[in-house]
Amino acid sequence: MASVDFGVAIPSSKGIPEFAQRAERMGYDYLCSGEHMMFHGPVANSLIALSVAAGATTKIKLMSTVVLLPLYQPMVLAKLTSVLDVASDGRYHMGIGIGGEFPKEFEACGVPVKQRGSRSNEALEVIKKLWTEKNVTFEGRYTKFSGVTIAPHPVQKPHPPIWVAGRKEPAMRRAATYADGWIPYMYTPEMLHESIEKIKQFGKEAGRDMSHFRPGLFIFASVYPDRDMARDQAAKALGGTYSQDFSKIAGRYTLYGNPDDCRKRLKEYVDAGARTVLISWACRQEDIGQNMKLVAEEIAPAFR
Repeated sequence: MASVDFGVAIPSSKGIPEFAQRAERMGYDYLCSGEHMMFHGPVANSLIALSVAAGATTKIKLMSTVVLLPLYQPMVLAKLTSVLDVASDGRYHMGIGIGGEFPKEFEACGVPVKQRGSRSNEALEVIKKLWTEKNVTFEGRYTKFSGVTIAPHPVQKPHPPIWVAGRKEPAMRRAATYADGWIPYMYTPEMLHESIEKIKQFGKEAGRDMSHFRPGLFIFASVYPDRDMARDQAAKALGGTYSQDFSKIAGRYTLYGNPDDCRKRLKEYVDAGARTVLISWACRQEDIGQNMKLVAEEIAPAFR
């Protein structure tokens, strides 16, 4: 079986240094943070959270899961991420998504929600150029400038890895065209396998060498001795996060149950092609530490 990398999501904007150090000690490969400008409850900004984590750690990689790309001016995001890569000594990975499930944040940022896909594709072109070239000129639909160089450039060459998140075919095409990895969420193993095959085909059509492309998965976990309790807790946690009823679908999209249950389910995702597994929490807040320990000690080692 191919070796799998594991990441763990920072659960709160408070206590980040301690959580980051704990994740690094436990052997996780990535620290992850998502973001929204506004959502159903308190939510972080990935670049701020990962910057705090960078200062508290030395080895663990730092991944945005995800930057809401269309809400940023591309030049600003290129600069912020370049500096974060330098400050962390080359540990930053930029996971991107296009959002849209919360239209009010687009309205507040002055970005038409229907333009989020086209803006994101153009932004990826701009950011890659600014990360890797000097004296950049760009003339696009949304972005126009000439003679621009950002310094410092990122430490990682040719640039920090780009991961694309999503669930639909346009996201798969975006991953095949611009990205180094794929991190879908709310996915079954069957969906994952199908998406990976599509991305490979789209990459081939685009003339890209996909041999180093890394298929991944972003998944919520609820690890408890009792399987029914674990599923119910996942439904409750996700229902609160997304303000919708997860009672009928939580079991379909999460890792839940005891460590053995979770290993069996995770093997289905690995068999489907997942090589980087990023875990967020669908357990009680007070149980995150124990869930994190169980994943690190009793689930992840089976796939190392």
